[in-house]
Amino acid sequence: MTTAIGAVMTERIVAGRLEDQRLTGSVLHHPQDQAKMDALSAVPSGELAEILASLIASLAAPGAAVDAIGVAVPGIILQGVVEDSPNLPQIKGMRIEHDLTRALNSRGIAAPVHVTNDADAIAAGVAATHGHLDKLVRVWTIGNGIGYGRWPYVEGVWEGGHVTVTLDPKERFCGCGGIGHLEGILGYRAMRRRFLDMEPEEIFAQARQGDTRCRDFVGLWHYALAAATASIIHLDGPGRFYFTGHNIGFLDPPLLRSYLESMVRMSPLQSYSIEVLPLDDGTPLIGAGVSALSAMEK
Repeated sequence: MTTAIGAVMTERIVAGRLEDQRLTGSVLHHPQDQAKMDALSAVPSGELAEILASLIASLAAPGAAVDAIGVAVPGIILQGVVEDSPNLPQIKGMRIEHDLTRALNSRGIAAPVHVTNDADAIAAGVAATHGHLDKLVRVWTIGNGIGYGRWPYVEGVWEGGHVTVTLDPKERFCGCGGIGHLEGILGYRAMRRRFLDMEPEEIFAQARQGDTRCRDFVGLWHYALAAATASIIHLDGPGRFYFTGHNIGFLDPPLLRSYLESMVRMSPLQSYSIEVLPLDDGTPLIGAGVSALSAMEK
């Protein structure tokens, strides 16, 4: 039996214990108020490492071995270092594997730590829970930021949320400062910056009621996601695409599919599928653990 602990740090931190790629026991949250968004945006990076270590330590049963600890965070993660993280800017440059390993060692936990991108963890979790660990799985996560995850992992940056989907110089709403990015259209913060007079939920509600400005934006929202997905298909081939995240309720799959059909016209590339998955804590936690166990085997 393999034992791992998975932790995910995005808008909040969740952690859980896995045995043979299945969650066991309770999932821990910080903060405990799960409705609170952006709860970590003002927490210093050193304090975040201590919070992660405390949650992980509470899941490590006394005397029981833990094979691996997997942690998923947003941003570009290379060799255990957060190269950049626009949605948690305080962790940019953080040697997260080193810092977390040290914090865990001080608590008597010596299991190897592996850190991965949060969207990649979701892709790994989807592959594990759907029996697709031997297949190509791609995931878009839709929330404050836009993540793109891929299983199996291959070397690369894979910041799909920052792919350019428009050449309009006015499209400057992405949190990284780039022009024309997917996240600058789909991201929750970006929508709030664009529509200063209403919340994103109101934008989509008003669109359904026929408001022209909102309806045009909802069309752009889906068109941009279709453009990014079509670009991935043309680069990485067809296959399964899953869509999930805090704001997955904004997605209209038939509208997305209609745009995709107009963008992917070569017959060998048309064998793709799209599926919406409800957001849950278990999938990324399992994915973080699976990724950590997989990294040990390499």
